[in-house]
Amino acid sequence: MNIDLADVTLHVDEALDANGLANLENAFRQREGVVSVHVEQKHPHLFVLEYNPKLVHSKDLVKIPQFQGLHAELIGL
Repeated sequence: MNIDLADVTLHVDEALDANGLANLENAFRQREGVVSVHVEQKHPHLFVLEYNPKLVHSKDLVKIPQFQGLHAELIGL
């Protein structure tokens, strides 16, 4: 079985505490098609997401923080 995966870097404008980071990371992980979520502690405003583009579009990933009242944008594909 061959699954094509894509990576995207998403920038969250707000500074999140540990609880906020965990909540957002969990929200990404719950989205069908998201394979992995990486947040570097030195840059907690950057999320690197690996996903299956047949199941979820990168624009849909930006909506996840927006549903939590946050501002985010794609900065890399």
